Amino acid sequence: QVQLVESGGGLVQTGRSLRLSCAASGSIASINTMGWYRQAPGKQRELVAYIRNDNGTYYADSAKGRFTISRDNAKNTVYLQMNSLKPEDTAVYCCHYHDLRRVYWGQGTQVTVSS
Repeated sequence: QVQLVESGGGLVQTGRSLRLSCAASGSIASINTMGWYRQAPGKQRELVAYIRNDNGTYYADSAKGRFTISRDNAKNTVYLQMNSLKPEDTAVYCCHYHDLRRVYWGQGTQVTVSS
């Protein structure tokens, strides 16, 4: 089992920044990918960004240039630095982990961007 605990969400104004953290614990595989999805009210869940254990990254078009994903393998923690936030970034952000055999999700953290 892998447990994921997110933190860092909150309410911010347009143009401000937030950093989300996701700490993983348990039986973490050496080869894994961690990332962030988000789901806004009435919309489908969408991938925001992910980072592999070799630090390869992927960003959705909506995140490119504004968000940066990083990880600290010693702490088994992944971060999502979100800059220049927009009201359309408002969503529940969920941490995601997968390895060759398993998939796990965090509980989610609310990010609300006011205009």
